[in-house]
This record gives sequence, structure tokens and C-alpha cells, in this order.
Amino acid sequence: MTRALNRHLASQPVTIFTVMSELARQHDAINLGQGFPDTEGPQDMVQVAANALLDGRNQYAPLTGLPELRQAVADASLRFQGIAVSADSEVVVTSGATEALAASFMALLEPGDEVVLMEPLYDTYLPIIRQLGAVPQLVRLEAPDWALPRQALEAAFGPRTKAIVLNTPMNPTGKVFTAEELDFIASLLRRHDAYAICDEVYEHLVFGQTHVSLMTLPDMRERCIRIGSAGKSFSLTGWKVGYVTACAALASVIAKAHQNLVFATAPNLQRAVAFGLAKDQAYFGALATDMARKKDILSNGLTRAGFGVLPCNGSYFVMADISALANGLDDVAFARQLTEQARVTPIPASAFYDSQSGTPPKNLVRFAFCKREEVLIEAVSRIERWKNDRE
Repeated sequence: MTRALNRHLASQPVTIFTVMSELARQHDAINLGQGFPDTEGPQDMVQVAANALLDGRNQYAPLTGLPELRQAVADASLRFQGIAVSADSEVVVTSGATEALAASFMALLEPGDEVVLMEPLYDTYLPIIRQLGAVPQLVRLEAPDWALPRQALEAAFGPRTKAIVLNTPMNPTGKVFTAEELDFIASLLRRHDAYAICDEVYEHLVFGQTHVSLMTLPDMRERCIRIGSAGKSFSLTGWKVGYVTACAALASVIAKAHQNLVFATAPNLQRAVAFGLAKDQAYFGALATDMARKKDILSNGLTRAGFGVLPCNGSYFVMADISALANGLDDVAFARQLTEQARVTPIPASAFYDSQSGTPPKNLVRFAFCKREEVLIEAVSRIERWKNDRE
């Protein structure tokens, strides 16, 4: 008999994204579950990446990233958030934002440290935190407005709190944290001498509000780790290029973690992302405008079909209440039914809650709207036909 494997990893179930994507394939459904665009990103960036493969610079990139990309990240931080950054000592390029998260957690956390997180949440946070021996302290935001529960958040902080994870714009809710909410979070960090891991991968996908980085607030410059994603900013999710911005003391330790995870990221892709980050404001404005239009197409269609569509001010995702349509089914059963009968696939929102923190809501599903407009229109049409056939 062989010895046991790592219990944290071995006990993880097959992800709901894999399950629902396979179900979508079986039923030839439009998959609005996983959050990746169905079109290519900017062709000029792709051409830069292709050209960069052919000019003889394909060996290891520097550990912290190519100088031109680190400078582009620093320039973008100043341009979009007013944050002055040293490209030499305060930027680390990673193989995607998920690796940036892992390296940041590794740099900060030791066994027994507590980390405050807000549900519903991106499903990668908890496994990494627990693998490191740290202890999640979960605070639940409630639909429909996902307002910050200040009393509960304050109670989650204590003498062992090392950090909070702040995801804004937020996956899966589409929430963009307000200035008042950010001020309150900053006050807790000051009081408890804690850090913030700021997952800002959707920073350029904001509708009707302004994204403000926690790092811009007073006394937060040395406490915040800011994470960005080329995949989200340029609709090139397969490239897996992310970047971390932090003060030099934090960045140097994050770089050591990054060294032990992947060491370096593909140099041709780094050069193309540097080119992309230098694009003018028109590109980033058009990106948000285009995504807002897609959000409205899907949200309006879901509303016509009887869903209770929740507010969305950012990200790729919209949450919808299934209560009027589910006939008593929970979110998992309803997502399966919608896939099998309407041939449109969402993700049950209970997947974004921790099973150890209490019963999650069972009346919500998440749809991704980062698809071509004709795909979203067809998805809505299928759902409306399905609903009419049941009446």
C-alpha cells in the first residue's frame, strides 16, 4: 500500500468549471461559465509576440521580468492610478496573475497566520492559503448589492491577522469597491499592522464607476501588493502574463517565491505585453465600452427571461437570481438543467463559497459576458425559447 499524498491537494474535488464545461460539450451548449473571451486580443500585440520569437532572444528572461515590461508596468501604474513605481525594484513579472497570487501568499504567510477574505471569492485563493498552513477568516458579502459588512469585517481581524485579500473589480460579483469601503479597509490595516493582497486583474473592465487601487490611499503604499493581468487587460488569457507591484521590501521576497515557482516568463510575450501597456487611452476606454455593451446585452436578455439580474460594475461576470425560474431547484441542479434543456451553461454561485464557512446561497448563478455579441444574443434567445416552452 502506498503512502498518502498531500491531503490538501488530494482532497480537492474536480472543479465545477471542468464539470460544467464537459456538460456544455456533451449538449452542444453555449458555455457562459468560464471567463475567457472567444476572440483574439489586439492583432498588433500578437504580431509583436510573433516577431519577437524570431530575433534570437528566446533564453531565460531576467527573474523579475524584462526591463521593458517592468518599465511599462511602472508607467501604467503612474498613468492609471498615480502610483510612482521603481521599475528596477518594485515590479515582478509572473506567469499569470494566479502565479502572482501564489508568490505573494508565499512571501507573506507562515503557518498559523490568518488571512481575511470576502465571499463569494475566486476559487484559487483558499487552496493556496491552506497549503501554506495559514488560516482563512471568511466574511460574507450579501446579494443583491454586495455591500461591505463593516462589523463582520472588523470582527474578522485579530492579533494573528497578516493580510486581507481584496479583489476589486470582484469576481464573481462584478462589485467595484467604493471609496468609503476602501477607506474602512485601510483603517483596519493600519490598526492591525496588516498587508493587503490586491487582486486587480479587471482594473480596466469597469462600467459606470472608477477603479481605485487601495495602494493609492494614505499609508497603504508599503502595505499593498497590487496584481495585474495582461490576459484580462488584452483578452489574451492563454499568454499567462501577470505582474506584481509592491514596495521593494515586499517585491524582493515575492521575487524569491517566483524564482522557486517558475523563475521566468516567456520573453516574447513579455515584450508584446510591454507594447500593449503603452497603448493610448482610446484602447482601454474601448475595451471597457465594448464589455459594458456585452454586459447589457446579456443582462437585459436574462431580465426578460425572468432572472433577477444583480448589479455589475466591473469584471467579465454578471450574477443572476434563479428563484423565479428554478421551481425549487438549487443552483447546481438549475445550472445543469439550463445546460441540458436550454443549451446555455452558467456556473452555480455556490462554487464561490467555502464549504467550511456555512451554507452558501443556492439561488444564484454566474454568467460570463466576455463573448462575441452574436453568441450572447443566441444564448439569450435559447433561454427565452426554453422558458416559453415550459409555460
